[in-house]
Amino acid sequence: MAEDDRPLRLSAVVACYKDAQAIPLMHQRLSAVFSALAVDYEIIFVNDGSPDDTDSVLRELTAKDSHVLAIEHSRNFGSQNAFASGMQIATGDAVVLLDGDLQDPPEVIPAFFEKWRQGNDVVYGRRSKRGGSLLLAIFCKAFYRIFRGLSCVPMPLDAGDFSLMDRRVVDELLSLPETDQFLRGLRTRVGFRQTGVDYVRPERAFGRSTHSWLENFWWARKGIFSFTFAPIGLLTYAGATMTVLSFLAVLYHIVDRLRRPEIPHGVSTIIVVVLFFGSLNVLAIAILGEYLVKIFEETKRRPKFIRKAIRQGGKRLNTIPEMETFLRGRCRETAPGRSPAPQEGRSHDIRGER
Repeated sequence: MAEDDRPLRLSAVVACYKDAQAIPLMHQRLSAVFSALAVDYEIIFVNDGSPDDTDSVLRELTAKDSHVLAIEHSRNFGSQNAFASGMQIATGDAVVLLDGDLQDPPEVIPAFFEKWRQGNDVVYGRRSKRGGSLLLAIFCKAFYRIFRGLSCVPMPLDAGDFSLMDRRVVDELLSLPETDQFLRGLRTRVGFRQTGVDYVRPERAFGRSTHSWLENFWWARKGIFSFTFAPIGLLTYAGATMTVLSFLAVLYHIVDRLRRPEIPHGVSTIIVVVLFFGSLNVLAIAILGEYLVKIFEETKRRPKFIRKAIRQGGKRLNTIPEMETFLRGRCRETAPGRSPAPQEGRSHDIRGER
């Protein structure tokens, strides 16, 4: 936290995809919250390749409000990379991450801010209740508990990306070399003092959710395979158990055959056994494949995002030299009492490469 007399500065990073209707309301509510807190602030909207008129909405906002900055990606890179893109540009003493669909209510930020002022480095939103599908809510509750039970670090329950993080934590996250990031897990992994604030997650204010059941399952799979080796461990135990049971079954059949040779033996048992062990082998290959895919993805070292343009103050910077000059200027905005900005090539590269 800042140690001098300057006003504290907060940066809000808002990941936007098909949120054109919600953006003006998000801007209005965030501005009201930050003004009430009497802090210096900036609002960074990241247009992550949205196919609607998000760009035109952000063009109007940046032209009329100097606190607003907009990043436009060349395509949709996913919310995790959108947050990373915004965090690299953010200059606040603390950074707030929000989804652009208003399901992360800005009115919770004062509670985050108070916890941060009390000495917590990370304050995350904990969903005590969520609107929408009851089945989805049950699925999410179950996932977080399974995730916590399997993870190599104690993951907080019912906590998404909605959070306030101290500059030190942001810098640590940006320095991580991972390409396929799961921020809520990495946020816990880096440590520091963390606490949660309960809130009710409302339904999406406009339009339909961009996350289908298949995508939610993909998110769950991504989190589990990013932070635990338990699936491989379970395969080891399953393989050992099945080997012992198979050996006992062979002994039983040999003894039974010797004792009662007159009883006919069909092929159904053999078919069932072959199918069972065949399925177990396929499952084992699939789990190993998940880890191999993650290794392969990390070794390619492709950029996590590509910025197409940056908007601020009615200006649109769309050439690499313009954006690089702008980013260097942002790096120099590091104020006394704030952690130094990450080194060039680690987090402030224009293409998001490490």
